[in-house]
Amino acid sequence: MTATAAPSTETTTTWAIDPAHSLVEFAVKHMMFTTVKGRFTGVSGQIVTEGESPALGTVEAEIDAASIDSRDEKRDGHLRSADFLDAETHPSLSFVGSRVEPLAGDRFRVIGDLTIRDTTREVTFDATFNGRGTNPWGQEVAGYSAETTIDRGDYGLTFNAPLAGGGVLVGQEVRISIEIQAAKHA
Repeated sequence: MTATAAPSTETTTTWAIDPAHSLVEFAVKHMMFTTVKGRFTGVSGQIVTEGESPALGTVEAEIDAASIDSRDEKRDGHLRSADFLDAETHPSLSFVGSRVEPLAGDRFRVIGDLTIRDTTREVTFDATFNGRGTNPWGQEVAGYSAETTIDRGDYGLTFNAPLAGGGVLVGQEVRISIEIQAAKHA
């Protein structure tokens, strides 16, 4: 009698990020005392989960730099310019997750490389799996939330203007908040 290893029960599932139901927002201090928020509407990518745990696997995402929307056309034009994102030369921002660290419950950390303007730095997102279900069209979808904070200077986003009373126009710290809905590949 010969024994053979049982086939692996681990499977991977690929989920496509749904740009119509996903949101990448940022918040930064303006004039040292108010907060300006904006969003990117052009987000795409995929999440790969392993086994039954929706929090384990990999994530890759790309954001269209020109899709920035801060609700002010003049400011958006400046944010797309070489002073900030330089969207003409660097049309996308990207994130490639390298590892996931499970936490309590449906919480986990996603560690990976964030690239802005061809500068790549490792960042950690605090993430939550929000659940999954079947949408009205019969497709299985999953929801995730994630947050991190970066120093914009680390990515060459150094534009600023001094204020007459002291301080600067744009804060260094940028909070990033993400809401993702992803659809399971058939």
